[in-house]
Amino acid sequence: MNRPDARNSFDPEMLVQLSEVWKEYREDNGLRCAILTGAGDQAFCAGVDLGRLIPLMTGARKAETEADRRVQQNPELMNVAILRDFSLLKPVVAAINGHAIAGGLEFLYSTDIRIACPEAKFGLQEVKWAIFPMGGSSVHLPRQFPYARAMEMLLTGELISAEEALAAGFINRIVPRDQVLAEAEKTARVIAANGPLAVKAIKQAVQANMGVPVKEALKQELEIAMPVFMSKDAQEGPRAFKEKRAPEYKGE
Repeated sequence: MNRPDARNSFDPEMLVQLSEVWKEYREDNGLRCAILTGAGDQAFCAGVDLGRLIPLMTGARKAETEADRRVQQNPELMNVAILRDFSLLKPVVAAINGHAIAGGLEFLYSTDIRIACPEAKFGLQEVKWAIFPMGGSSVHLPRQFPYARAMEMLLTGELISAEEALAAGFINRIVPRDQVLAEAEKTARVIAANGPLAVKAIKQAVQANMGVPVKEALKQELEIAMPVFMSKDAQEGPRAFKEKRAPEYKGE
C-alpha cells in the first residue's frame, strides 16, 4: 500500500490495484506467498480515505477517474481488495510497519502471519463516529481475540498497543521497525519452500472447519488432505529427505 502521505488509506485507485493483485496472486502458480505492508513509517493502513472514497460511495462526490467509476459501478470491489469476501487459499504474511486502524485492522483478519513493529497500534474507531465497522469486524474480531477483549475494542473504539495485540495472539511477533519487512520476507521464504499443495490445503482445511463440529471437521479434513497425500509433491518430499537434499516441488 503506497500512499504514505495519506497513511496508506484506501482510495479508489488503491482498491482497484489491490483487487487486481489478489486475483493475479490467486491464479499464478508461480507465486507461493504474499507479503502485505504499507509504505513509509507512519502507518500500515489507516483505513478508508474519508475525503476521496466515502464521498464517492455516498454520491457526494462525482466520479472523476477510471478507478472512481469502477468502484462506483462495483461496490463489491472493496470486499475483494481488503480480502473481506474473496476466496484465497494461498498464505499472506503481514509486515505491520505502523498503525493498523479501522479498515487497516480489518485487512489483517485475512492474513495468516503478522509481524509488527513496537510502535504499531491497533483499533476500530468507527463507533466513536457512529459508524459500523463493516469490514468483517463483528465476525472476525471475536474469533481472533478473546471475546471480552474484542468487545472492548469494538464498543469503546480505543486503540491497543503491539504488546497487547501480541499477548492476545493477534500478531505473531514484534521486531524493530527497520526489521519488520525483512522478518516477513524470512517467514515468507520458509513458507514458499514448502509443498504448495500442502500449504493451500492446510489453509483451506482451517478455513472450512472453523466452527464446524469435530466429527464433520475431521471428515472434511480427510477429504481435503487425501489429494495432497496422493500428489507427486508428496512423493518428492520424503524422497528428498531420504536423499538429504532440498525438495523440488512442482505443485503437482
